[in-house]
Amino acid sequence: MLPVTPQSAAALAAARTILRKLRDNGYQAYLAGGCVRDLLLGRQPRDYDVATSATPEIVLDLFPRTFAVGAHFGVVLVSAEFDGQPTLTEVATFRSDGAYSDGRHPDAVRYTLSPEEDVQRRDFTINGLLLNLDLGAPGLDFETWDATTLRRSVLDYVGGLADLEAGIIRAIGQPERRFEEDHLRMLRAVRFAARFNFEIAPATQSAIRSLAHKIEAVSRERVRDELTRMLTEGHARHAFELLDQTGLLAQVLPEVMKLKGVDQPPQYHPEGDVWTHTLMLLAQLEPGSPQIPMTLAWGALLHDIGKPATFQPPSGPGDRIRFNGHVEVGVAIAAEICRRLRFSNDETTQVLALIENHMRFADTPRMKAATLKRFFRLDRFPEHMALHRMDCLASSGNLDHYNFARERYESMPAEEVRPTPLLTGRELIAAGYQPGAAFKTMLHAVEEAQLEGAIHTTEEALTLIRSQFGEQVQM
Repeated sequence: MLPVTPQSAAALAAARTILRKLRDNGYQAYLAGGCVRDLLLGRQPRDYDVATSATPEIVLDLFPRTFAVGAHFGVVLVSAEFDGQPTLTEVATFRSDGAYSDGRHPDAVRYTLSPEEDVQRRDFTINGLLLNLDLGAPGLDFETWDATTLRRSVLDYVGGLADLEAGIIRAIGQPERRFEEDHLRMLRAVRFAARFNFEIAPATQSAIRSLAHKIEAVSRERVRDELTRMLTEGHARHAFELLDQTGLLAQVLPEVMKLKGVDQPPQYHPEGDVWTHTLMLLAQLEPGSPQIPMTLAWGALLHDIGKPATFQPPSGPGDRIRFNGHVEVGVAIAAEICRRLRFSNDETTQVLALIENHMRFADTPRMKAATLKRFFRLDRFPEHMALHRMDCLASSGNLDHYNFARERYESMPAEEVRPTPLLTGRELIAAGYQPGAAFKTMLHAVEEAQLEGAIHTTEEALTLIRSQFGEQVQM
Protein backbone atom coordinates (compact mmCIF):
# COMPACT_ATOMS: atom_id res chain seq x y z
CA MET A 1 0.00 0.00 0.00
CA LEU A 2 1.44 3.34 -1.07
CA PRO A 3 0.60 6.80 0.29
CA VAL A 4 -1.06 9.25 -2.07
CA THR A 5 0.48 12.74 -2.16
CA PRO A 6 -0.26 15.62 -4.54
CA GLN A 7 3.25 15.29 -5.95
CA SER A 8 3.01 11.54 -6.54
CA ALA A 9 -0.44 11.81 -8.09
CA ALA A 10 0.73 14.58 -10.44
CA ALA A 11 3.88 12.67 -11.42
CA LEU A 12 1.86 9.57 -12.30
CA ALA A 13 -0.77 11.59 -14.15
CA ALA A 14 1.98 13.19 -16.24
CA ALA A 15 3.52 9.80 -17.03
CA ARG A 16 0.15 8.35 -18.01
CA THR A 17 -0.53 11.28 -20.34
CA ILE A 18 2.86 10.87 -22.00
CA LEU A 19 2.42 7.10 -22.39
CA ARG A 20 -1.02 7.54 -23.94
CA LYS A 21 0.12 10.16 -26.43
CA LEU A 22 3.11 8.10 -27.51
CA ARG A 23 1.01 4.97 -27.95
CA ASP A 24 -1.76 6.86 -29.76
CA ASN A 25 0.87 7.93 -32.27
CA GLY A 26 2.01 4.35 -32.86
CA TYR A 27 5.07 4.14 -30.58
CA GLN A 28 5.96 1.68 -27.85
CA ALA A 29 6.06 3.29 -24.41
CA TYR A 30 6.62 1.87 -20.92
CA LEU A 31 7.42 3.02 -17.41
CA ALA A 32 11.07 2.21 -16.85
CA GLY A 33 13.80 1.84 -14.26
CA GLY A 34 13.63 2.95 -10.65
CA CYS A 35 9.92 3.73 -10.57
CA VAL A 36 9.07 0.15 -11.56
CA ARG A 37 11.49 -1.20 -8.97
CA ASP A 38 10.01 1.01 -6.24
CA LEU A 39 6.42 0.12 -7.10
CA LEU A 40 7.27 -3.58 -6.86
CA LEU A 41 8.93 -2.97 -3.49
CA GLY A 42 5.87 -1.12 -2.21
CA ARG A 43 7.72 2.21 -2.15
CA GLN A 44 6.52 5.55 -3.44
CA PRO A 45 8.54 6.44 -6.57
CA ARG A 46 10.20 9.84 -6.53
CA ASP A 47 9.41 10.25 -10.21
CA TYR A 48 8.33 8.24 -13.24
CA ASP A 49 10.59 7.67 -16.24
CA VAL A 50 9.32 6.62 -19.65
CA ALA A 51 11.13 4.48 -22.23
CA THR A 52 9.88 4.63 -25.81
CA SER A 53 10.61 3.67 -29.39
CA ALA A 54 10.01 7.31 -30.43
CA THR A 55 13.18 9.24 -31.23
CA PRO A 56 13.99 12.50 -29.38
CA GLU A 57 12.93 14.55 -32.41
CA ILE A 58 9.50 12.93 -32.33
CA VAL A 59 9.17 13.44 -28.56
CA LEU A 60 10.12 17.10 -28.93
CA ASP A 61 7.48 17.49 -31.63
CA LEU A 62 4.69 15.66 -29.80
CA PHE A 63 4.83 17.62 -26.54
CA PRO A 64 4.59 21.42 -26.30
CA ARG A 65 6.85 21.95 -23.28
CA THR A 66 10.08 20.03 -23.48
CA PHE A 67 13.76 20.35 -22.61
CA ALA A 68 16.32 18.63 -24.79
CA VAL A 69 18.74 18.26 -21.89
CA GLY A 70 20.07 14.89 -23.05
CA ALA A 71 18.74 14.59 -26.58
CA HIS A 72 22.22 13.61 -27.79
CA PHE A 73 21.84 10.50 -25.60
CA GLY A 74 18.18 9.99 -26.41
CA VAL A 75 16.72 11.76 -23.36
CA VAL A 76 14.10 14.54 -23.34
CA LEU A 77 12.37 16.12 -20.33
CA VAL A 78 8.66 16.74 -20.75
CA SER A 79 7.14 19.46 -18.57
CA ALA A 80 3.50 19.52 -17.47
CA GLU A 81 1.25 20.57 -14.61
CA PHE A 82 -1.55 18.66 -12.90
CA ASP A 83 -3.74 20.13 -10.16
CA GLY A 84 -1.24 22.92 -9.65
CA GLN A 85 1.69 20.53 -9.28
CA PRO A 86 4.49 21.05 -11.83
CA THR A 87 6.10 17.86 -13.16
CA LEU A 88 9.14 16.90 -15.21
CA THR A 89 9.14 13.46 -16.79
CA GLU A 90 12.24 11.92 -18.37
CA VAL A 91 11.46 10.30 -21.72
CA ALA A 92 14.27 8.13 -23.10
CA THR A 93 14.44 6.50 -26.52
CA PHE A 94 15.27 2.79 -26.71
CA ARG A 95 18.95 2.63 -27.52
CA SER A 96 22.19 0.71 -27.32
CA ASP A 97 25.35 2.52 -26.29
CA GLY A 98 28.78 2.64 -27.83
CA ALA A 99 32.03 2.95 -25.91
CA TYR A 100 32.27 5.13 -22.78
CA SER A 101 35.69 6.72 -23.16
CA ASP A 102 35.08 9.26 -20.37
CA GLY A 103 33.76 6.70 -17.86
CA ARG A 104 30.39 8.44 -17.73
CA HIS A 105 28.74 9.09 -21.11
CA PRO A 106 28.56 6.91 -24.22
CA ASP A 107 30.59 8.30 -27.13
CA ALA A 108 27.68 7.46 -29.42
CA VAL A 109 24.24 5.89 -29.17
CA ARG A 110 22.21 3.84 -31.63
CA TYR A 111 18.44 3.98 -31.43
CA THR A 112 16.53 0.72 -31.57
CA LEU A 113 12.94 -0.47 -31.68
CA SER A 114 13.67 -3.24 -29.20
CA PRO A 115 12.95 -2.70 -25.48
CA GLU A 116 14.92 -5.88 -24.76
CA GLU A 117 18.01 -4.37 -26.38
CA ASP A 118 17.49 -1.12 -24.49
CA VAL A 119 17.52 -2.63 -21.01
CA GLN A 120 20.82 -4.40 -21.65
CA ARG A 121 22.64 -1.06 -21.34
CA ARG A 122 21.20 -0.27 -17.91
CA ASP A 123 23.12 -0.72 -14.67
CA PHE A 124 21.47 -3.32 -12.40
CA THR A 125 18.84 -5.96 -12.98
CA ILE A 126 16.42 -4.42 -10.48
CA ASN A 127 16.61 -1.17 -12.49
CA GLY A 128 16.15 -2.91 -15.84
CA LEU A 129 12.43 -3.64 -15.52
CA LEU A 130 9.73 -2.14 -17.76
CA LEU A 131 6.07 -1.72 -16.81
CA ASN A 132 3.45 -1.96 -19.54
CA LEU A 133 0.91 0.21 -17.73
CA ASP A 134 -2.71 -0.50 -18.69
CA LEU A 135 -3.98 2.90 -19.78
CA GLY A 136 -7.50 1.57 -20.16
CA ALA A 137 -7.74 1.15 -16.41
CA PRO A 138 -8.89 4.16 -14.34
CA GLY A 139 -5.39 4.64 -13.00
CA LEU A 140 -2.79 3.17 -10.73
CA ASP A 141 -4.67 2.96 -7.45
CA PHE A 142 -1.93 3.36 -4.86
CA GLU A 143 -4.14 1.90 -2.15
CA THR A 144 -5.10 -1.35 -3.90
CA TRP A 145 -2.34 -2.18 -6.40
CA ASP A 146 0.26 -4.54 -5.05
CA ALA A 147 3.36 -6.30 -6.36
CA THR A 148 1.35 -9.31 -7.57
CA THR A 149 -0.90 -7.09 -9.68
CA LEU A 150 2.06 -5.16 -11.06
CA ARG A 151 4.11 -8.22 -11.92
CA ARG A 152 1.56 -9.25 -14.55
CA SER A 153 2.44 -6.13 -16.55
CA VAL A 154 6.21 -6.21 -16.07
CA LEU A 155 8.60 -6.88 -18.93
CA ASP A 156 11.66 -8.55 -17.44
CA TYR A 157 14.50 -9.37 -19.84
CA VAL A 158 17.31 -9.40 -17.26
CA GLY A 159 16.09 -11.40 -14.24
CA GLY A 160 15.27 -8.32 -12.21
CA LEU A 161 12.13 -9.77 -10.62
CA ALA A 162 14.04 -12.73 -9.19
CA ASP A 163 16.76 -10.43 -7.84
CA LEU A 164 14.17 -8.18 -6.24
CA GLU A 165 12.69 -11.18 -4.46
CA ALA A 166 16.11 -12.47 -3.40
CA GLY A 167 17.35 -9.04 -2.29
CA ILE A 168 20.33 -8.91 -4.65
CA ILE A 169 22.08 -6.07 -6.48
CA ARG A 170 23.43 -7.60 -9.68
CA ALA A 171 24.95 -5.82 -12.67
CA ILE A 172 23.31 -6.51 -16.01
CA GLY A 173 25.53 -8.61 -18.25
CA GLN A 174 29.25 -8.38 -17.52
CA PRO A 175 29.81 -6.36 -14.30
CA GLU A 176 33.23 -5.10 -15.39
CA ARG A 177 31.72 -3.66 -18.57
CA ARG A 178 28.90 -1.93 -16.69
CA PHE A 179 31.37 -0.30 -14.29
CA GLU A 180 33.82 0.64 -17.03
CA GLU A 181 30.95 2.44 -18.78
CA ASP A 182 30.14 4.57 -15.74
CA HIS A 183 32.46 4.31 -12.75
CA LEU A 184 29.87 5.93 -10.47
CA ARG A 185 27.80 2.76 -10.78
CA MET A 186 30.13 1.18 -8.22
CA LEU A 187 28.97 3.66 -5.58
CA ARG A 188 25.38 3.30 -6.76
CA ALA A 189 25.60 -0.46 -6.19
CA VAL A 190 26.55 0.18 -2.59
CA ARG A 191 23.84 2.81 -2.15
CA PHE A 192 21.09 0.58 -3.51
CA ALA A 193 22.26 -2.35 -1.41
CA ALA A 194 22.20 -0.18 1.70
CA ARG A 195 18.89 1.55 0.95
CA PHE A 196 17.02 -1.70 0.36
CA ASN A 197 19.09 -3.79 2.79
CA PHE A 198 20.14 -6.04 -0.13
CA GLU A 199 23.36 -7.91 -0.75
CA ILE A 200 25.65 -7.34 -3.72
CA ALA A 201 26.04 -10.39 -5.98
CA PRO A 202 29.52 -11.96 -5.63
CA ALA A 203 30.57 -11.34 -9.25
CA THR A 204 29.33 -7.75 -9.07
CA GLN A 205 31.17 -7.14 -5.79
CA SER A 206 34.33 -8.74 -7.16
CA ALA A 207 34.23 -6.40 -10.16
CA ILE A 208 33.86 -3.39 -7.86
CA ARG A 209 36.90 -4.45 -5.82
CA SER A 210 39.02 -4.84 -8.93
CA LEU A 211 37.93 -1.49 -10.41
CA ALA A 212 37.56 0.56 -7.21
CA HIS A 213 40.61 2.69 -8.05
CA LYS A 214 38.81 4.04 -11.11
CA ILE A 215 36.35 5.94 -8.92
CA GLU A 216 39.01 8.65 -8.80
CA ALA A 217 38.03 9.59 -12.36
CA VAL A 218 34.48 10.48 -11.27
CA SER A 219 33.76 14.13 -10.51
CA ARG A 220 33.97 14.97 -6.83
CA GLU A 221 30.47 16.42 -6.86
CA ARG A 222 28.97 13.13 -8.07
CA VAL A 223 30.92 11.19 -5.43
CA ARG A 224 29.82 13.63 -2.73
CA ASP A 225 26.17 13.31 -3.72
CA GLU A 226 26.26 9.50 -3.67
CA LEU A 227 27.93 9.46 -0.24
CA THR A 228 25.41 11.98 1.08
CA ARG A 229 22.55 9.79 -0.09
CA MET A 230 24.11 6.80 1.64
CA LEU A 231 24.29 8.80 4.86
CA THR A 232 20.75 10.17 4.73
CA GLU A 233 18.60 7.49 3.07
CA GLY A 234 18.82 5.02 5.95
CA HIS A 235 21.11 2.07 6.67
CA ALA A 236 24.20 4.31 6.62
CA ARG A 237 26.16 1.79 8.67
CA HIS A 238 25.50 -0.95 6.11
CA ALA A 239 26.57 1.43 3.35
CA PHE A 240 29.92 2.20 4.94
CA GLU A 241 30.59 -1.42 5.78
CA LEU A 242 30.01 -2.21 2.10
CA LEU A 243 32.24 0.68 1.04
CA ASP A 244 34.96 -0.85 3.19
CA GLN A 245 34.41 -4.39 1.87
CA THR A 246 34.51 -3.29 -1.78
CA GLY A 247 37.65 -1.16 -1.43
CA LEU A 248 35.77 2.02 -2.34
CA LEU A 249 36.15 3.62 1.10
CA ALA A 250 39.93 3.70 0.79
CA GLN A 251 39.54 5.53 -2.52
CA VAL A 252 36.90 8.14 -1.65
CA LEU A 253 37.52 8.72 2.08
CA PRO A 254 40.96 7.43 3.06
CA GLU A 255 40.79 9.54 6.24
CA VAL A 256 37.83 7.46 7.45
CA MET A 257 39.77 4.25 6.78
CA LYS A 258 42.32 5.40 9.35
CA LEU A 259 39.70 5.12 12.11
CA LYS A 260 40.01 1.33 11.95
CA GLY A 261 42.09 -0.18 14.74
CA VAL A 262 42.46 3.06 16.71
CA ASP A 263 41.84 1.95 20.29
CA GLN A 264 39.96 4.09 22.80
CA PRO A 265 39.92 4.15 26.61
CA PRO A 266 37.52 1.33 27.56
CA GLN A 267 36.17 3.24 30.57
CA TYR A 268 34.69 5.80 28.19
CA HIS A 269 34.33 3.70 25.03
CA PRO A 270 33.45 0.11 25.88
CA GLU A 271 32.23 -0.37 22.31
CA GLY A 272 35.76 -0.61 20.88
CA ASP A 273 37.87 1.32 18.38
CA VAL A 274 37.01 4.59 16.66
CA TRP A 275 35.74 2.82 13.53
CA THR A 276 33.27 0.74 15.55
CA HIS A 277 32.18 3.84 17.45
CA THR A 278 31.60 5.73 14.19
CA LEU A 279 29.61 2.86 12.70
CA MET A 280 27.40 2.88 15.79
CA LEU A 281 26.67 6.57 15.20
CA LEU A 282 25.85 5.88 11.56
CA ALA A 283 23.45 3.14 12.62
CA GLN A 284 21.39 5.85 14.34
CA LEU A 285 20.91 7.83 11.12
CA GLU A 286 17.53 6.35 10.34
CA PRO A 287 15.26 8.14 7.85
CA GLY A 288 12.22 9.90 9.13
CA SER A 289 10.28 13.12 8.85
CA PRO A 290 11.85 15.57 8.41
CA GLN A 291 14.74 14.17 6.37
CA ILE A 292 18.09 13.74 8.12
CA PRO A 293 20.09 16.97 7.61
CA MET A 294 23.09 16.16 5.44
CA THR A 295 25.31 18.30 7.67
CA LEU A 296 24.35 16.25 10.73
CA ALA A 297 25.04 13.03 8.83
CA TRP A 298 28.49 14.21 7.73
CA GLY A 299 29.16 15.54 11.23
CA ALA A 300 28.40 12.09 12.64
CA LEU A 301 30.77 10.46 10.15
CA LEU A 302 33.63 12.91 10.74
CA HIS A 303 33.23 13.97 14.38
CA ASP A 304 36.24 11.89 15.54
CA ILE A 305 38.25 12.10 12.33
CA GLY A 306 41.11 13.73 14.24
CA LYS A 307 41.64 10.83 16.65
CA PRO A 308 44.05 8.70 14.58
CA ALA A 309 46.49 11.59 14.25
CA THR A 310 46.35 12.46 17.98
CA PHE A 311 46.35 8.97 19.51
CA GLN A 312 48.54 8.75 22.64
CA PRO A 313 48.93 5.40 24.44
CA PRO A 314 48.97 5.31 28.26
CA SER A 315 52.20 6.76 29.58
CA GLY A 316 52.28 4.40 32.51
CA PRO A 317 50.22 2.58 35.15
CA GLY A 318 47.05 4.46 35.98
CA ASP A 319 47.13 6.46 32.77
CA ARG A 320 44.76 5.98 29.82
CA ILE A 321 44.64 6.45 26.06
CA ARG A 322 44.36 10.12 25.17
CA PHE A 323 43.52 12.16 22.08
CA ASN A 324 44.72 15.60 23.04
CA GLY A 325 43.76 18.17 20.43
CA HIS A 326 41.69 15.75 18.37
CA VAL A 327 38.91 18.31 17.93
CA GLU A 328 41.19 20.94 16.42
CA VAL A 329 42.95 18.39 14.22
CA GLY A 330 39.60 16.92 13.23
CA VAL A 331 38.31 20.32 12.11
CA ALA A 332 41.37 20.75 9.88
CA ILE A 333 41.01 17.27 8.34
CA ALA A 334 37.27 17.69 7.81
CA ALA A 335 37.84 21.08 6.19
CA GLU A 336 40.08 19.40 3.63
CA ILE A 337 37.47 16.68 2.99
CA CYS A 338 34.75 19.30 2.50
CA ARG A 339 37.01 21.24 0.13
CA ARG A 340 37.92 18.12 -1.82
CA LEU A 341 34.28 17.07 -2.19
CA ARG A 342 33.26 20.65 -2.99
CA PHE A 343 30.74 21.23 -0.25
CA SER A 344 29.09 24.64 -0.25
CA ASN A 345 30.42 27.25 2.18
CA ASP A 346 27.28 26.92 4.31
CA GLU A 347 27.54 23.12 4.44
CA THR A 348 31.24 23.24 5.30
CA THR A 349 30.69 25.80 8.06
CA GLN A 350 28.02 23.67 9.73
CA VAL A 351 29.91 20.38 9.47
CA LEU A 352 33.02 21.97 10.97
CA ALA A 353 30.97 23.62 13.72
CA LEU A 354 29.50 20.24 14.68
CA ILE A 355 32.99 18.75 14.97
CA GLU A 356 34.41 21.77 16.79
CA ASN A 357 31.70 21.81 19.46
CA HIS A 358 30.84 18.15 19.95
CA MET A 359 32.90 17.83 23.15
CA ARG A 360 31.50 20.96 24.84
CA PHE A 361 28.36 19.33 26.21
CA ALA A 362 30.35 17.82 29.08
CA ASP A 363 30.98 21.37 30.31
CA THR A 364 27.38 22.61 30.14
CA PRO A 365 26.47 21.97 33.81
CA ARG A 366 29.44 24.14 34.87
CA MET A 367 29.01 26.88 32.26
CA LYS A 368 28.19 30.41 33.33
CA ALA A 369 24.76 31.56 32.18
CA ALA A 370 26.35 33.79 29.52
CA THR A 371 28.53 30.99 28.17
CA LEU A 372 25.61 28.57 28.04
CA LYS A 373 23.43 31.05 26.18
CA ARG A 374 26.18 31.73 23.65
CA PHE A 375 26.51 27.96 23.21
CA PHE A 376 22.79 27.79 22.47
CA ARG A 377 23.26 30.48 19.82
CA LEU A 378 25.20 28.12 17.59
CA ASP A 379 23.56 27.91 14.19
CA ARG A 380 21.17 24.96 13.96
CA PHE A 381 21.78 24.03 17.60
CA PRO A 382 19.37 21.04 17.50
CA GLU A 383 21.88 19.35 15.17
CA HIS A 384 24.56 19.77 17.83
CA MET A 385 22.28 18.17 20.40
CA ALA A 386 21.43 15.32 18.03
CA LEU A 387 25.11 14.61 17.37
CA HIS A 388 25.93 14.62 21.08
CA ARG A 389 23.07 12.23 21.80
CA MET A 390 24.28 9.81 19.11
CA ASP A 391 27.83 10.12 20.41
CA CYS A 392 26.70 9.17 23.92
CA LEU A 393 24.56 6.25 22.77
CA ALA A 394 27.49 4.92 20.73
CA SER A 395 29.78 4.92 23.77
CA SER A 396 28.94 5.03 27.48
CA GLY A 397 25.19 5.45 26.99
CA ASN A 398 25.15 8.22 29.63
CA LEU A 399 22.76 10.98 28.52
CA ASP A 400 23.04 13.21 31.60
CA HIS A 401 24.77 16.08 29.78
CA TYR A 402 22.44 15.76 26.80
CA ASN A 403 19.35 15.83 29.03
CA PHE A 404 20.68 18.84 30.95
CA ALA A 405 21.40 20.82 27.76
CA ARG A 406 18.12 19.88 26.10
CA GLU A 407 16.04 20.81 29.15
CA ARG A 408 17.75 24.19 29.47
CA TYR A 409 17.62 24.88 25.74
CA GLU A 410 13.95 23.99 25.35
CA SER A 411 12.84 25.86 28.48
CA MET A 412 14.86 29.03 27.90
CA PRO A 413 12.92 31.79 26.10
CA ALA A 414 14.50 33.01 22.87
CA GLU A 415 14.72 36.57 24.26
CA GLU A 416 16.99 35.29 27.03
CA VAL A 417 19.32 33.61 24.55
CA ARG A 418 19.41 36.58 22.17
CA PRO A 419 18.23 39.60 24.17
CA THR A 420 17.96 43.02 22.57
CA PRO A 421 21.31 44.80 23.22
CA LEU A 422 21.17 47.36 26.02
CA LEU A 423 23.87 49.45 24.38
CA THR A 424 25.23 50.08 20.90
CA GLY A 425 28.10 52.18 19.68
CA ARG A 426 25.70 55.07 19.20
CA GLU A 427 24.86 55.22 22.91
CA LEU A 428 28.55 55.02 23.81
CA ILE A 429 29.32 57.98 21.55
CA ALA A 430 26.41 59.91 23.04
CA ALA A 431 27.83 59.18 26.49
CA GLY A 432 31.11 60.80 25.47
CA TYR A 433 33.28 57.84 24.48
CA GLN A 434 35.62 57.99 21.52
CA PRO A 435 34.89 55.41 18.77
CA GLY A 436 37.64 52.81 18.50
CA ALA A 437 38.74 49.26 19.14
CA ALA A 438 37.73 49.53 22.79
CA PHE A 439 34.07 49.66 21.81
CA LYS A 440 34.08 45.91 21.07
CA THR A 441 35.42 45.15 24.54
CA MET A 442 32.92 47.49 26.16
CA LEU A 443 29.93 46.08 24.35
CA HIS A 444 31.04 42.51 25.11
CA ALA A 445 31.24 43.36 28.81
CA VAL A 446 27.71 44.76 28.71
CA GLU A 447 26.38 41.72 26.88
CA GLU A 448 28.12 39.40 29.36
CA ALA A 449 26.46 41.12 32.30
CA GLN A 450 23.11 41.17 30.51
CA LEU A 451 23.27 37.43 29.76
CA GLU A 452 24.22 36.77 33.39
CA GLY A 453 21.15 38.72 34.49
CA ALA A 454 23.23 41.32 36.36
CA ILE A 455 21.89 44.32 34.41
CA HIS A 456 18.58 44.97 32.69
CA THR A 457 18.48 48.60 31.52
CA THR A 458 20.52 51.03 29.42
CA GLU A 459 21.23 53.12 32.52
CA GLU A 460 22.65 50.09 34.32
CA ALA A 461 24.74 49.28 31.25
CA LEU A 462 26.24 52.78 31.19
CA THR A 463 26.95 52.57 34.92
CA LEU A 464 28.80 49.31 34.27
CA ILE A 465 30.86 50.91 31.48
CA ARG A 466 31.83 53.85 33.68
CA SER A 467 32.82 51.58 36.54
CA GLN A 468 34.94 49.28 34.36
CA PHE A 469 36.33 51.68 31.77
CA GLY A 470 36.11 55.06 33.47
CA GLU A 471 34.85 58.36 32.16
CA GLN A 472 35.95 59.23 28.62
CA VAL A 473 34.89 62.60 27.25
CA GLN A 474 34.93 63.34 23.52
CA MET A 475 37.47 65.94 22.38
